[in-house]
This record gives sequence, C-alpha cells and structure tokens, in this order.
Amino acid sequence: MDRIDLLRIFARVVETTSFTRAAETLGLPRSSVSIAVQDLEARLGVRLLTRTTRNVAPTPDGTAFYEHALRLVADMEEAENLFRHGHDGIRGKLRVSLPVRIGRLVVAPALGEFLAAYPGIALDLGMTDRPVNLVEDGVDCALRVGELRVSGMVARPLGDLALVNVAAPAYLARHGVPRSPAALLADGHECVHYASASTGWVEKWEWEDAGQTRTLDLPGRVTVDSAEAQIACCLAGLGLVQLPIYDVQPYLATGAMVEVLPDWRAAPLPMALLYPHRRHLSSRVRVFADWLHRLVAREVLHLPGVTPPPRSDSGVDMTMPTDRKQA
Repeated sequence: MDRIDLLRIFARVVETTSFTRAAETLGLPRSSVSIAVQDLEARLGVRLLTRTTRNVAPTPDGTAFYEHALRLVADMEEAENLFRHGHDGIRGKLRVSLPVRIGRLVVAPALGEFLAAYPGIALDLGMTDRPVNLVEDGVDCALRVGELRVSGMVARPLGDLALVNVAAPAYLARHGVPRSPAALLADGHECVHYASASTGWVEKWEWEDAGQTRTLDLPGRVTVDSAEAQIACCLAGLGLVQLPIYDVQPYLATGAMVEVLPDWRAAPLPMALLYPHRRHLSSRVRVFADWLHRLVAREVLHLPGVTPPPRSDSGVDMTMPTDRKQA
C-alpha cells in the first residue's frame, strides 16, 4: 500500500471515529484499515490515534497530522489530473446524498449524462430524507433543501424553491375552496401534517404576509414523515398540503391537484450542495457540483415561482438544514 493510500485511510478513520466505519466507506476489510494506520504510525514514529472500546480519536499529533494528510492527498489528486486530458482524467468513487423525491424525480433520470461525460467516476448514491453526517458517513457532498445553520460545512447555493398550497378536487368539493388564511379555521379546513423523521417536530401551516412569515395550527387527522406519504394523502382527499412546486407540478397539470391560496404561499426554500472541506475539494466533487447546478436550473428552477441561484458559485460555510418543509 503506497503512502497516499495510507493517508487516505488515516483521514477517513479520523473523520468517522471508527476503524469499522472507515472500512465500510472505503470498501476495505477492517483489518486492512487497522494495519494501514499501524504502518503509518510506524513510519512517523508517533502515535496518531487513541483507541477505546467505543471510539477512536486523534492524539494531538494525530490532529496536527490530519490537516497535512488532507492537503497531501488533495495535492496528489490535482497533480495526477495535470497529466490526464479531458473528462476521462477525473477518476474515483463519489459518495452523494440526496433527498428522496428530488433524487428520484430529478437527479436519477439525468445521471446517464453525467456518467457519460465522466466515465472515470463511479457514483455511490444515497437517497434519504434524514440528515446525514457527511464526515462520519464518508459522504463527499449532499444536496439539501431547507434553511441552513452556520457551521464548518461549505454550502454552494443552488437557488430558492417555491412552495405551493394544494388540495385534491375531492377535498375541495367537500370543504370548499379557502379564500384567505383566516378562512382555513373559520371554514373547518384540515391539512395533512408533516412530522420530521429525525426530530418528530410537526410543521405548522405557513404563509408570507408583507415580508413576514405567519403560521397557523391547522387541524389535521393524518401525520406523515415523508413527502411521498404527504402527496399520497393529498391525492386521497385527506387534506391541504404545502409542498415544493417540482413535487406537484405533474398533478397540477393533470388536475389531480389544485393550487389554493396562491397569494399566500410559504416562503421559498433554499437549495444547496454541502461538502465538508473548502481547501481540499476534489475534482470529482467540483465537476458533480457544476453538473448538478446546471441540472437544477434546467429541470427545477424554470418552474413558475422559483427563484434562480445567485450568480456567484462560491461556497459559504454552513451546516445541515433545519426540518422546515423538507423536500
């Protein structure tokens, strides 16, 4: 095993705090990971990691060496790419996390064009509505929809996604069409509640009024934890829902859903691609980010009521999204 491979393995152990987890994300036997770290420690003559029965943590020397290891691995990848021409020169596995609906409806159908353009890249695609820890899970980048909180993650903005209020014709036939937010309670309307799969927090009905977000505790007898279930319940006439516009556009086009309260939409949701390191961004992540930016602009941001991304492609330090209106 060459020295760069040793550095890659050591860095992944630090990031996942586990030999077993590092081995899983790297596709190696656990014994190979353990031997690689021992070999590296022997070469350097210092102890890089402390091992306990519960986790693995870097020593002070290990913490200092970790930053050097990341830089050396990134420099080697860039140096190798200097002598490779075109898209064929970018190689390796890329681990990506996507929300279920946008992953299935938008990204997966278009992946063929990305793989054709970059034949040296292999994709490990995870689709989940639960937040993932990019570092611990060995994920290179993650598409997230929702408000972000400040931290050490880097976020590349992709644009703001509009939300719409919709209901099935059968529901409106029974309850009538609401004409204002005040009428929702006055006329006995119900919604299909969305509860965060990670926190259990139940979202309130939202709308913007003169630049301010207003909320309402709208009754509802059904609570779900996924956009798929919320759409199914809406189509069954069980209540009003608020969903990203790309999710419901086909149903609006066929009449299976009807938009209501168009002048009282909730605030749009920011979309961003998250990745852990700004200084050591690999060429694989860079080209995928560029492709995803173009794809979202083409397939999602052209829809009515969607705000295009800012002109700048620079990332900003952010963290995981909140649970508000997850896509």
